[in-house]
Amino acid sequence: MSHSAEPKPMTAHRSGALKGDAAVPGDKSISHRALILGALAVGETKITGLLEGEDVIDTAKAMRAFGAKVERTGEGAWTVNGVGVGGFAEPEGVIDCGNSGTGVRLIMGAMATTPITATFTGDASLSRRPMGRVTDPVALFGAEISAREGGLLPVTIKGAVDPVPVRYTTPVASAQIKSAVLFAGLNAPGETVVIEKEATRDHTERMFAGFGATIRTEVTDEGHVITLTGRPELKGQTVAVPRDPSSAAFPVAAALIVPGSEIRVPGVSRNPTRDGLYVTLLEMGADITFENTREEGGEPVADLVVRHSKLKGVSVPAERAASMIDEFPILSVVACFAEGATVMNGVAELRVKESDRIDAMAVGLRANGASVDETRDSMTVHGTGSLKGGACAVTHLDHRIAMSFLVAGLASDQPISVDDGAPIMTSFPVFLPLMSALGAKIEG
Repeated sequence: MSHSAEPKPMTAHRSGALKGDAAVPGDKSISHRALILGALAVGETKITGLLEGEDVIDTAKAMRAFGAKVERTGEGAWTVNGVGVGGFAEPEGVIDCGNSGTGVRLIMGAMATTPITATFTGDASLSRRPMGRVTDPVALFGAEISAREGGLLPVTIKGAVDPVPVRYTTPVASAQIKSAVLFAGLNAPGETVVIEKEATRDHTERMFAGFGATIRTEVTDEGHVITLTGRPELKGQTVAVPRDPSSAAFPVAAALIVPGSEIRVPGVSRNPTRDGLYVTLLEMGADITFENTREEGGEPVADLVVRHSKLKGVSVPAERAASMIDEFPILSVVACFAEGATVMNGVAELRVKESDRIDAMAVGLRANGASVDETRDSMTVHGTGSLKGGACAVTHLDHRIAMSFLVAGLASDQPISVDDGAPIMTSFPVFLPLMSALGAKIEG
């Protein structure tokens, strides 16, 4: 959440038609990776469009602690002068990754094959999230790990003195696990191989190649097999960060459910490993058009034009979950305003995010008049085309829960409140002014 301990209650009221452009921030996943790869490269990396939320700023601070020179040169513009693969220095203090699961897990991987020691911590939410899913595979490279009971933060990693390459099959579909292993493999000799049964977001593979690593992906009987040749000389790059499709999901959803709305969301990533929500919304009958398709920074992007739509419930297949894992909370809100049941399958990973997102959304939506069923690995919303509202949702220090319920309140019969909107600053610091400029009525 926000590093301020002061809760920030917020309330969303039924709004008139939303209109205008919604220039959402840069992609969070790519922003983290750009900073870390810049720190591991030789020479200068210039980044534009960097998300300047607290999660990413914490990663920038961590890269400084490991010896890279990281400077902000303008709005969203940063330079990183790196230390090269294997060149991380031992940090003087504890690395505080705040609320960021992506930041802490990728940085753990990046330092685990360098003979230095680092201790990682985070906020109350991050300290409840499982780290064993990353520390277990990086230990295979030769790193020594000590952690709180249950594999929780704080975690201390003593990097491998003589790292060995690893062949690892991810136990769950997780780009964070895959990426942590690949980052560790950068400073291991030979080839490190990651096998995932279901494809997850591929920003790491694209960006490794862009910085000069030799990496290839093959589809075999085992699944998606990613092979990285270790100890490359990464070279500083110019990185243009596209706008975040996960952040775009909130104004998009608001426009779909608030009558009379029409908005434009420019320059959003259309990476196929991140596109599951938009595929699902189109199946539900959403009026979304993709204009000015192009490529920026190695990523396909487009301008989204979104209009209020009459929606129907659909069944989301489990194999699509990895491409929209962060968007299920806001999809569950949209599902309330559709006619019929929307069934979300393969979503168990939501239970170990910043909060148990299935439980948080189910409890909050029921309090606001929705009918929701859940199992360990699924969530079903029985849509009626409307939502009563009138209740306060508990966010559990989770930015996406907070934003989802505030969007819901824009179209509900009665206002919807959240107990704490402060965590929104971790990923979408301009959420409130952006939504207000479109015509949303949100107080807080």
